[in-house]
Amino acid sequence: MRKKEDSETRYFIDLDLKSGEILSWDYDQRDRLVKQGLAKPSHHRVFITKGQYKKLEMKYSELSKI
Repeated sequence: MRKKEDSETRYFIDLDLKSGEILSWDYDQRDRLVKQGLAKPSHHRVFITKGQYKKLEMKYSELSKI
């Protein structure tokens, strides 16, 4: 089941600033994200646009086929 996407949806990438790694990318409703905390102080969440998120998903999907 897909998550709800509407005007309250926020897209994001979670980074580990110490290691420079991408931890994950996802989207969720704004009110749920406010309540979430990140696991470590070195983790940081960067919010992106829906278009940027879709491009990231598309590139990942292309790489998965190789």
